[in-house]
Amino acid sequence: MTERYDVVVVGGGLLGCLTAWMAARDGAHVLLVDKDQVNQHASGQNAGSLHFQLEYRMVEAGEEAARVAAEAMPLHLDAAGMWARMEDEIGEPLGVRQTGGLMVAENSGQVGMLEFKAELERSWGLDVRTLDRAELDDVAPYLSRDIVAANLSALEGKADARIAAPAVGRAAIAAGATVRARSRLVGAHRVPTGWEVTLRETDRAGGERARTVRTAAVVLAAGVWTTELGRVFGAELPTVPLALTMTVTSKIPKFIPHLVQHAGARLSLKQSLDNTVLIGGGWPARLMRDANGVPAFDRKHQLIPQSIAGNARAAVNTVPALERVPAVRSWVGATTVAPDQLPLVGAVRGAPGVFVATGGSAFTLGPSFARVLTDLIAGRSPDIDLAPYDPARFAEGSVS
Repeated sequence: MTERYDVVVVGGGLLGCLTAWMAARDGAHVLLVDKDQVNQHASGQNAGSLHFQLEYRMVEAGEEAARVAAEAMPLHLDAAGMWARMEDEIGEPLGVRQTGGLMVAENSGQVGMLEFKAELERSWGLDVRTLDRAELDDVAPYLSRDIVAANLSALEGKADARIAAPAVGRAAIAAGATVRARSRLVGAHRVPTGWEVTLRETDRAGGERARTVRTAAVVLAAGVWTTELGRVFGAELPTVPLALTMTVTSKIPKFIPHLVQHAGARLSLKQSLDNTVLIGGGWPARLMRDANGVPAFDRKHQLIPQSIAGNARAAVNTVPALERVPAVRSWVGATTVAPDQLPLVGAVRGAPGVFVATGGSAFTLGPSFARVLTDLIAGRSPDIDLAPYDPARFAEGSVS
């Protein structure tokens, strides 16, 4: 007999687990599937930063690009409040600490960009202020003397990417959701009540079987696989995959309370709850591709030595004490952005009952993505205007 659900969520990262939890808590009969294991990919491999200020990648192309990126600020503000409540609502630790974030500057040009950015962010409702060097001596004495100013947002911080999604997945199961690992969505067709989807399940011995499931709604929460899954439903969901470098140091006494990013360099760093320092910020790694040049997300992407060195140099230049701290491991995490840097969030054009969320700062925005998706599943109008994030905005003939 064909199984029936109200919603099938595809992707077992933080977003998928959050959506399954919220929808199940909302009363829906939910199936969450992942082609591998919960939290195996981007959600478990990222550095767990909670960025609510505009990131360097959003402002490096200039003021107009920053204005476009700022259109995601309603999602950022919503997510900031949700992260603050989430451990209480889930009932498990997620490693959330919102102790503030700094974007630092070394010269007058970067300070000018900070001032523009802060004014832009405040216009959207984010509380940001610019600190001079004297104030930084009190707030962040660990910073290099070359740092002359910084933007401070008290909302920013971190979560533990290793434990967050599994904890939310357990909450989803407790709320009544079914979770199936090693279950890949490979086909779908419309039926009068919604969709009939085909799942290819793999057992621990490598054996495969097909399972057919009927559902009223489908949520695509699969990150870098979004474009591929969109085609299963006859939809074009353009995304740009990125392979990024991250490094973790040995444990040292706690001295960095903030999330730190840079106004003129690819850098994001923070000290985690286990006292290691996580260093990233967008340095590229080598994205593996198949013989046709198509990204091969199931393959292990490759580190680029120049990126590891450049990232370490940016970190030491900003926090000189890190020069004496050994690096323990570097790795690659894959993520995705839309061509215009804004997220894709909402209903999938031409596929009634199918919804998607990806792109932008997906770990940070996971709670707000999941909340608006749960509203859409239930037929409610989200209280955030999703028009700027419409997945159909890149379709031929669409009006921006």
